[in-house]
Amino acid sequence: MLKLSEAASLALHTMVLLAGIPGKQVSVREIASRLEVSEAHLAKVLQHLARQGLLNSVRGPKGGFSLARSYSRISLLDVYESVEGPLADGHCFRTTRACNGNRCIFGGLLVDINRQVRNYLAETKLPDLAGIIGSGNDNQKKDS
Repeated sequence: MLKLSEAASLALHTMVLLAGIPGKQVSVREIASRLEVSEAHLAKVLQHLARQGLLNSVRGPKGGFSLARSYSRISLLDVYESVEGPLADGHCFRTTRACNGNRCIFGGLLVDINRQVRNYLAETKLPDLAGIIGSGNDNQKKDS
């Protein structure tokens, strides 16, 4: 039931990828190849992360992106919220109220799930996940 936008997913995966190779500047083409995604869409997301201060961007043929600050302090929540804005405390799937407000058909499930997601994103720092994202070919070989 949890769904991330493509931009948030690209941002999170890219930041974890770069955390696995700290200090290295990586081109959009290389990141797109490793994540098997569109370069054009990825470039927009990376420029946004650079404007938010999470990435350094260097233009030109030898340009690319690298983590902008000590990645040990960056949480998944920092990355998510830099793309999507504050994580909403969703209590209902609907935008308008359909129930009488006394009870929810999902009980406290949505509140619990949202709390778990927020806690995980806030507590998980990039170093916790560094190195788990490689090239798509590596993942395919492991699955075979």
